[in-house]
Amino acid sequence: MVGRPRSEESRRAILQAALRLCDRDGYPNVTLKAVAAEAGTGRQTLYRWWNTKADVLLEAMTTIVAPGLPPSPPDLRSFLMDTFALTDGVAGRVVVGLMAEAQSDPDLAERLRIGLIGPRRAALRGVLESSVSSHFNLDLIVDMIFGAMWYRLLNRHAPVDAALAEEITELVEAHLRRDTGRSRTSPRRSIRS
Repeated sequence: MVGRPRSEESRRAILQAALRLCDRDGYPNVTLKAVAAEAGTGRQTLYRWWNTKADVLLEAMTTIVAPGLPPSPPDLRSFLMDTFALTDGVAGRVVVGLMAEAQSDPDLAERLRIGLIGPRRAALRGVLESSVSSHFNLDLIVDMIFGAMWYRLLNRHAPVDAALAEEITELVEAHLRRDTGRSRTSPRRSIRS
């Protein structure tokens, strides 16, 4: 971002305008021209600070919609409830749009991983570490949990909501209870055996 320093007021107005347009028109229909008009600023201002709508919307997600994570999510259920609640509304539309665009833009994919997805994966892994024994592949469990979320967001066949958070929590807890009981009574068997 080269040029004059950004006015915080203008920056926030632009980010809010981009979110409003995405909410109203959908991610594919957002343009920098429309964002400038909605924010009441010149296009040159946007192009001086951002190169693409993905840049604007990623910054809007990381600074306005989901600026950070709670310091220490108390448990899996709470973490999933909070995370899934974020996918409702404009946040879900922005993230799905960014993820789709990232499939053909490796730079955006990396920025999305670093700025939005990676910190949430690490937070979920931290929640799981407190309740899962070390012989579990925590990264795989994280992939399975977020995989269910992404599959529903992308295919829209079922909601990403409190009911899903509850079902996933019960499934993970049941598996942990079953595995704990088995490990006390017999050696762990391989799935392939």
